[in-house]
Amino acid sequence: MRCFIAIDVSFEIKKEIKNIQEKLKKKVLFTGKFTESENLHLTLKFLGEVDEEEIEKVKEKLREIKFEEFETSIGELGVFSRSFSKIIWIKLLGFGIWDLQKKIDSVLKDLFPVEERFMGHVTIARVKNVSDKKTFLEYLKSIKPKNLKFKVNEFSLKKSELLSEGPVYEDLETYKAGD
Repeated sequence: MRCFIAIDVSFEIKKEIKNIQEKLKKKVLFTGKFTESENLHLTLKFLGEVDEEEIEKVKEKLREIKFEEFETSIGELGVFSRSFSKIIWIKLLGFGIWDLQKKIDSVLKDLFPVEERFMGHVTIARVKNVSDKKTFLEYLKSIKPKNLKFKVNEFSLKKSELLSEGPVYEDLETYKAGD
C-alpha cells in the first residue's frame, strides 16, 4: 500500500486555503487540480509502496517518538521551481515541524532513506499548464494569507489510494503529543 506520515491542518487553516484556492480559480492563470479540503495536510515523510509486514515495523518505530504539542503558522504561497511550476504550496512555519520530522527520520532511518530537502508545506494545487508564467508567479506572490496559527498535537501514518476521482486517504494509526 502507498503510505506517508502527515499532520492534518486545522479547520481554520483549511478555510483560509479554500479562500486562496477560490482567488486562484477566479484568475484562471493555470489549468490543473485543486487539493480537496479533506486532503489538505503537511507530509512529514513519504514512504511510498509498503507491504503489511513493513507497516507493522513502521508503526512500532513511530510509537517510540516523544514530542510535545507545538504551534505552527501559515506563511507565503510558492512553487518549487519557477521554471517548472507543477505544485502550488503554502508554507507552514515553526521549529516544531522540523523537530518532529527529524525524529521521524531518525526512528525510520533503518527502513527508509533520510529526507534530503524537507520543506514544511501543504500542497494546495497541482498545475498542468500555465499560459503566462510571469503573471502567474507575480499573482501567487501577491496573495498574502491571513496570519493564522494552530496547535499540532498529533501526526498520523496514512494510506493513500489513488482513484480516478482523486486520492483517498485513510489513517492507519495516530500518534499523540505527550504519549
